[in-house]
Amino acid sequence: MDSGRWHRYLRHYHEENAGVTERLFALLDASPYSWLVEPIRGREGPTLDLACGSAPTRDLLAGQRWVGVDVSFGELQRAIRNGRGPVVLAAAEALPLADNTIAAVSAAMCFPVFTDLDRVFAELHRVSRPGGLLTALVPSRLGPRLAGLRWLRLLRAIGVRDLSWPSPQARDGLPGLLHRAGWSIVDNERRVFRLEITDPPAADLLLDSLYLPEAHAEKLSQVRQRIRVCARPDWWLPLPLRRVVAQLPTKSP
Repeated sequence: MDSGRWHRYLRHYHEENAGVTERLFALLDASPYSWLVEPIRGREGPTLDLACGSAPTRDLLAGQRWVGVDVSFGELQRAIRNGRGPVVLAAAEALPLADNTIAAVSAAMCFPVFTDLDRVFAELHRVSRPGGLLTALVPSRLGPRLAGLRWLRLLRAIGVRDLSWPSPQARDGLPGLLHRAGWSIVDNERRVFRLEITDPPAADLLLDSLYLPEAHAEKLSQVRQRIRVCARPDWWLPLPLRRVVAQLPTKSP
């Protein structure tokens, strides 16, 4: 899928499913958002939430100067309805911020979605202060454990080999990409969360949360019915995530 089609799909997807990631993460056994913002909580200076979606980190950083940026009007509307702001409709490749103004960046589940990582990294360099901190959350590999086979069976039933990401290298490979872009890696940690699929609404949310631009609607409907039948209090899926914390040099070279 070319970048134009992907951007159109992504905009439509988030207009139809605003807040879907936040709602899915609410089913987990612990909060990935709390884990994400730990390194920047209490940090002085403005914080940028990159591709903020429904802005769930705003509540966790309530005492800090914060601004969220996203390309989805629907996601930002949901953030505003929840009293989260300020938020700005803008792309990560063209941030409406002055140079050297941001002390910290929070980025949840967005780097694999970007089609031009070099431009995004360049913009983060431009708006960040020397010594600026970045904390990012990205999907991680499933691994060989038995529970991971449930994901493989699910994707096979849908008819895809993997989820669609324009920049899949920005998952477990994000530390290397950031290092090459001029950031020093402060921390790189992988954690497996437990996604509880306890009832049919949770099963629906699981399927709705996946980027599946190439999947056929009829097959998705069939899979949805099968997952709804499987949903029960003891049924769960592993959700492996990686948190990468990186920092810019304190002085320009």
